[in-house]
Amino acid sequence: MIDQVKIGNFLRELRKEKGKTQEEIAGMYNVSSRSVSRWENGITLPDLGTLVELADYYEVDIKELIDGERKSENMDNEMKDTLLKVADYADRQKKQAIVRAVIFFALEMVCCGITIGAAILVLRSNGTISAGFAVIPMFISFLMSAALIINAKDYTSRIKKDR
Repeated sequence: MIDQVKIGNFLRELRKEKGKTQEEIAGMYNVSSRSVSRWENGITLPDLGTLVELADYYEVDIKELIDGERKSENMDNEMKDTLLKVADYADRQKKQAIVRAVIFFALEMVCCGITIGAAILVLRSNGTISAGFAVIPMFISFLMSAALIINAKDYTSRIKKDR
């Protein structure tokens, strides 16, 4: 929302910094000194073309004029630093989740291979090796699958929270 009073105060401040009177500003932009007074008191705003010309004359960004305050370079640098830190943190979290997923997937594949190997041994043993021999790696494989799913759900829920 545009705060006309804030913009007006800013226009007054800028005019005084230039050492100009309301009459001088009025003459420069072909308006009455009463119009300049209304701008500075937040009663009305200059038309868009005049606003752009005022921003140029006062050597401020049009956004600063509409916001009614100078943009702080220090604030911009702090914001940039904060955003870079947040992006770095998010990248690290993503990398950690991917590493966990790869580890769980690799363990899952190893367990599946062991389960298949154990099942083949049980089938070829003609009953000399117990079926329980294949159940243990199958159970570990099931646990790795569950861990992989939990890791994925945890990562996606964090992404949803961050939005």
